[in-house]
Amino acid sequence: MQRKAYVPGAAALLVALLAAGCTSGSADSGTTDDANPGEAGTATAVAQPGKYRTLPEPCGAVSQSTLDSLLPGIKQIADAEQRETAYEGDATLTYDTDRKVGCRWKVESTDATDHLLVDFERVVSYDNAVSDDNQAQTIFGTKEAAADLPEPSSSATASDSASESASATPSASATPSSSASASGSSSASASTSTSPSPSSSPTALQPRTLSDLGDDAFIDDTLSSSGSTAKQRTVTVVFRTSNVIVTIEYEEQPATVGVVPDSQKMQDRARKLAAQLADSLNG
Repeated sequence: MQRKAYVPGAAALLVALLAAGCTSGSADSGTTDDANPGEAGTATAVAQPGKYRTLPEPCGAVSQSTLDSLLPGIKQIADAEQRETAYEGDATLTYDTDRKVGCRWKVESTDATDHLLVDFERVVSYDNAVSDDNQAQTIFGTKEAAADLPEPSSSATASDSASESASATPSASATPSSSASASGSSSASASTSTSPSPSSSPTALQPRTLSDLGDDAFIDDTLSSSGSTAKQRTVTVVFRTSNVIVTIEYEEQPATVGVVPDSQKMQDRARKLAAQLADSLNG
């Protein structure tokens, strides 16, 4: 009698355990299936890092021949040691060389004082939903807005490519206009060709965006207000390539009052340097 009572009870217990196990396994399986899609979706939302992880050494980024062009007075320095120091430039103050570096040069000559600044900024986004490139594009846009560039005219757009081809011979476009505007006075003609007034600058030289440099670029050109001292012209080129923003500031102040720095010549020099720096970054 005891064996007949025990066996049915054991069978009932086994059935109950099997049923509970099947129910538990089914619930666990559903939880796992629901979790996996969420984990995969989170992973795909992370934005890609920028192309550049380091920055170049700024004072070594500009070649000696380029410095000779932008800073004519550097070759006039008689003392060899002082001339070498001038070529080396001065690194700008920075607290994180992985994120921002720069270099300055200042050279005086008998004709003018020239300044050059080259600045590199590597942008890193701390938002997983925003890539380094997009963050750099936003910062570049802020710089462009601050420059307050004028609305591009149709003539400026059409003649921009012509200005690029003329950069190899910057004085070519100035000579005809100087000769045409001269009224038989050789001294007036010489003065006009070497120091054109702002009103004689072609529309193509106005501050504008550039389509042939990096991912985004613009050039600004400002002339200090008239006063008792010689006018100073500042040409600024800013361009972005991936997550690096490069800024070039090129300034010239003539030694003689009344002489105006040549806009086209300074723009050509600054754009040539910008193209060299863009190539070195992509190389």
